[in-house]
Amino acid sequence: MNKHNHHRIATITIVCACLASLAGCVSSSTSRVTVQEGVKFSKGRELDDLVKAYDAQAVTRSEYEELRQVIMKRPN
Repeated sequence: MNKHNHHRIATITIVCACLASLAGCVSSSTSRVTVQEGVKFSKGRELDDLVKAYDAQAVTRSEYEELRQVIMKRPN
């Protein structure tokens, strides 16, 4: 696996974790999928993971800043 693939996987993982932490109880009459409870991570843990990904050069500075803003804007 090359560096680009590691970067892509790390980015996707972080984005999925952010989205999962934002998920609550979601249901749609047009959808066959119902999410009953989202995985919850503390902001501190997410920020620590994001810093580790940045330090490992898995995300760029702009991706880091964008993801950091997403984490900080969500409610506790």
